[in-house]
Amino acid sequence: MVVFAVSLLIGGAAIHVAAKHVISRGEPGGLTFEHAVVTALLGAIAWALLSWIPLFGSLFGLVGWIAVIRWRYPGGWVKAGVTGAAAWAAAVVVLAALELIGLGSVSALGVPGA
Repeated sequence: MVVFAVSLLIGGAAIHVAAKHVISRGEPGGLTFEHAVVTALLGAIAWALLSWIPLFGSLFGLVGWIAVIRWRYPGGWVKAGVTGAAAWAAAVVVLAALELIGLGSVSALGVPGA
């Protein structure tokens, strides 16, 4: 349960940082960390429901995950895709740093491929 919670917080943090930089660009607004954590959870559910489909599952899962970001944040498909890519990059950096200090058993729940 602790690994799940930490992984969800890492995924939420990655989405939060990405959304702040891609969508709001420093403008004050309602892009809270809690909103990002819920987005990460919903994105993980979308990925789990769609990625098992044979042949195109990974593509469907990725589109579903980006659709969750598009639904939860303002902007269109392009901003959602860029936010997703930035969240993935942020999650990879955080996970690499955690691996360096010996905490390699966590992941970034809600960020596919991280």
